[in-house]
Amino acid sequence: MNHNQLEYIFNQFKHDSVFESVQELVSGHINDTYLIQTTKKPYYILQKINHTVFKDVPGLVSNKVLISQHLQHKLKHLPKRELHRNVLSFVPLKSGKFYFKSETNDYWNLMIYIEDSITFETVDNSEIAYEAGKLFGKFLTLTNDFDSLKLVAVIPKFHDMSFRYEQFEDSLREAAPERLVAAKKNILKVKELKEEMHILQKLKETGQLPLRVTHNDTKVSNALFSQDNKGLCVIDTDTVMPGIIHYDFGDAIRTICNTAKEDETNLDLVGFNVSYYKSYTKGFLEEIGDSLSENEAKHLLLGAKSMIFIMAIRFLTDYLNNDIYYKTKYPEHNLNRSKNQLKLLQSLVDQEKVL
Repeated sequence: MNHNQLEYIFNQFKHDSVFESVQELVSGHINDTYLIQTTKKPYYILQKINHTVFKDVPGLVSNKVLISQHLQHKLKHLPKRELHRNVLSFVPLKSGKFYFKSETNDYWNLMIYIEDSITFETVDNSEIAYEAGKLFGKFLTLTNDFDSLKLVAVIPKFHDMSFRYEQFEDSLREAAPERLVAAKKNILKVKELKEEMHILQKLKETGQLPLRVTHNDTKVSNALFSQDNKGLCVIDTDTVMPGIIHYDFGDAIRTICNTAKEDETNLDLVGFNVSYYKSYTKGFLEEIGDSLSENEAKHLLLGAKSMIFIMAIRFLTDYLNNDIYYKTKYPEHNLNRSKNQLKLLQSLVDQEKVL
């Protein structure tokens, strides 16, 4: 979008700032995100929400705002500047709504930019792993008293293993022959792991694991850190929904303990870092330990295995479906992401006794 269009959208929101410049941020797979620089601080983050992926954008925005308001209330003892660095702050429209719908039926929301913060695509020291564990653990602890059933399921069955496996099987029937050939080894591995990867799903369905507020996309790049590498704020709360704790623990481990980026094509560089696992788990349990049930704790490692697998199967399914969900940079991008995740899972399994 051009400068004038973004300035017009920005000015639909209730702020007293003057638009100066814009910079597109390109780290996410799904939404379009822009840093709006104004003549005075704070700056803002303007985001176009992908309504092809997210069918109920008003519900999604409601979820984000409800959780942010809950967190702000729980942390109201903090000074205002510190509070705004620890919790996302959403800016309403002049009408009071928290999203703008354009004439082209695109949905936008606006957040206050958290300055002097950094993100990591991958982790390269145990301190970051530990701080991320504390940050995501604290998010789950602070939202533990929020009724998760008040939240809309913005992507129904998002981490439902049975559903994801059915999608995978459907993609096998529809895929182009050349893609089936290219993905043959991945397909066989996914089928081999089917039974073990459904254990958590069955425990959830039988009520043996409690429903909580879960973030559902806890890759390390969704954590903001201060310049001195201390955990600041959990971001990208589009997928906040009811879930089980293993979703959040597992997805964080998936990104933090991968020795390479999730689309690294040299699989010799992909491995599971035991040291980072221990550091993340230490920080996580320091924050959430008291509210963790015995059954939840017993299955944390399986949560890590399951979330690595579910991303492998989702990348593979999207490849077989001709890349209709994730943004790709080249034809084999999703296939390589799937290979990467399966290699990471194998590395975890190889070290499971130590873990």
